[in-house]
Amino acid sequence: MAGLFLQFDISSPLVYTSPMLSRVYSCAVVGLEGVIVEVEVDYTNGLPAVIIVGLPDAAVQESRERVQTAVKNAGLHFPRHRIVVNLSPAAIRKEGPAYDLPIALGVVILAGFLPQEVIEGALVVGELSLDGVVRHTRGLLPMAATARANGFKRMFVPEVDAPEAALIPNLEVYPVKSLAHLYDHLAGRRLIEPYLPSSSDLLEPLFLPTDFSEIKGQDHVKRSLEVAAAGGHNVLMMGSPGAGKTLLARALPGILPEMSIEESLDVTRIYSVADQLPAGTPLIRHRPFRSPHHTISHAGLVGGGNIPKPGEISLAHRGVLFLDEFPEFGTRVLEVMRQPMEDKVVTISRAKGSLTFSANFQLIAAMNPCPCGYHGDSLKPCTCAPVIVTKYQKRISGPLLDRIDIHIEVPRVDYEKLSSDRVGETSESIRQRVQAARDIQNQRFSDSADIVCNADMRIGEVRQFCSLQPEGQSLMRAAMSQLNLSARAYHRILKLSRTIADLARSEEIQSPHLAEALQYRPKIMMG
Repeated sequence: MAGLFLQFDISSPLVYTSPMLSRVYSCAVVGLEGVIVEVEVDYTNGLPAVIIVGLPDAAVQESRERVQTAVKNAGLHFPRHRIVVNLSPAAIRKEGPAYDLPIALGVVILAGFLPQEVIEGALVVGELSLDGVVRHTRGLLPMAATARANGFKRMFVPEVDAPEAALIPNLEVYPVKSLAHLYDHLAGRRLIEPYLPSSSDLLEPLFLPTDFSEIKGQDHVKRSLEVAAAGGHNVLMMGSPGAGKTLLARALPGILPEMSIEESLDVTRIYSVADQLPAGTPLIRHRPFRSPHHTISHAGLVGGGNIPKPGEISLAHRGVLFLDEFPEFGTRVLEVMRQPMEDKVVTISRAKGSLTFSANFQLIAAMNPCPCGYHGDSLKPCTCAPVIVTKYQKRISGPLLDRIDIHIEVPRVDYEKLSSDRVGETSESIRQRVQAARDIQNQRFSDSADIVCNADMRIGEVRQFCSLQPEGQSLMRAAMSQLNLSARAYHRILKLSRTIADLARSEEIQSPHLAEALQYRPKIMMG
């Protein structure tokens, strides 16, 4: 077993010569990345106390009481001295209780119960309870990646978090139950076996989205969602209440391509930092589906806070962000999405610095056509005045609508279709076509690491892969004039046409592909 252990069998702690100071390495999480933190512990003159310096927050300051009690309950003597704990680098704010275990270990080494050498080449993370049990700590995946990148060979983590940390290869992960458990291991009494990832850690949890075969009617909406899934395009569905907009949106994950291991690790890192990993799921294998309520704040949507945390658009990274009742979201909340929708990242700036979170999500929005919901309905009359309808629809700005590739109306489903025993096409068969189109795109963008689907194309790629035939150019010229399209809308139509051509396995964008893409644009801009 790798590591340095002192083999002896005694009933009480062995006291070594106390070092000048002890040094244990831990890790902080800044944004989505880890930063190595050096925990230095030393004595100083004065009355007995524990002083923590190095820009700690309140949770770190409170570790003084937790560490003292945990060391005592581990059967070790806490030194009656004035102890200074320095968390370096001091310029980075330390937050959370993850430093409890390294601070306690530093005190144990400083008191002479363990030699400094036993912890060399190791990273230590964990929160302590008063009885010394090591509790769950958020952000273990980026911490483990940082440990390996900085040359650490071992990592001591809470037992419950070992499967998550063990996703990083070439790093020995030791699951620690308690401070006494770790002490016995380092003292050579009862060695902890490194955690070995099992196949169950990589198994996908049971996930049963709504199957498209269960949705009656709405064939043209299903087609638009298939196109959206194939190219990663944004969608806005408009229709009366009860027409099936939410049901269709919740069925979308069932036709999306499976995530690669790299994408899974990318998503898992965000959920680990946000402390939203589902219990017993160290690796997220399904594409996220986030559906925040329309009362959410802009900080909750894009991220923020005194110490910025990922918001819903980052939690939807590589997946779907579903915004139901789209116009009911605050204007400021909607407008802050414009930049992330273009750049695929969100940057949150504070006086102490800026943090960047990934936000490559697929937006699926749903809305009623008016406050009462029945404007244009075939059966129920609308009770809203025309000026109210216009005002309601203009809550969504033109620039935001311009960033949505597919605008589709979801009509009421009639009785004959609802009562029919006819079973529609299954999600699995649709997903196979979507995957075939994505395979074409993966080959097309094999040289571009940051482009995974047609919706991610920049202007250069659009010019290279979305050329039109003379008939298509004439059609596009007429559409630009009649629909008053912006330059952004022009490029988005070309991307959408490229996706429709990929679904048809056509190397060239034909006029029917462009015509279908144009049908997905709103006839009248609402903003």
